[in-house]
Amino acid sequence: MDSGHSELSPKFAPFFGMAGIACAMTFGCLGAAYGTAKSGIGIAGIGTYRPDLIMKSLIPVVMSGIIAVYALVIAVLIAGDMKPPPEQHYSLFAGFMHLACGLSVGLSGCAAGYAIGVVGDMGVRSYMQQSRIFVGMVLILIFGEVLGLYGLIVGLILNTHSSG
Repeated sequence: MDSGHSELSPKFAPFFGMAGIACAMTFGCLGAAYGTAKSGIGIAGIGTYRPDLIMKSLIPVVMSGIIAVYALVIAVLIAGDMKPPPEQHYSLFAGFMHLACGLSVGLSGCAAGYAIGVVGDMGVRSYMQQSRIFVGMVLILIFGEVLGLYGLIVGLILNTHSSG
């Protein structure tokens, strides 16, 4: 191995790729868990008064779960680019790109999960009192969900450019 190659592919470069996987999964699942828990509190609150509304009120919980799927997709893609040490040629550039990829998906998923949780909690409580609010609640939830989707799109673009 020549010295030019070892400068471009230092032994610590895969750490940044693994950190990208950890950031994507940790922050993405944190947002999904918050959205699920906060929305679930609202659903449990209305379930005692109007059990017939529970199934329609599960939309925020499902949307929160999709945030974790975005994180999982990007984590699997990053892991697919990494190989064990003997045949690994992993550059520092690729490591930083994978870290940025994981952070963009994870942090945007965290923000989206927070938005979905807050809107889902208050939305289902308002839906119990006034059924006409349902369409508006779903539209607001979609705009919250799209924040995580934007992070996934940026992460996918970064992942395609990480190989060189």
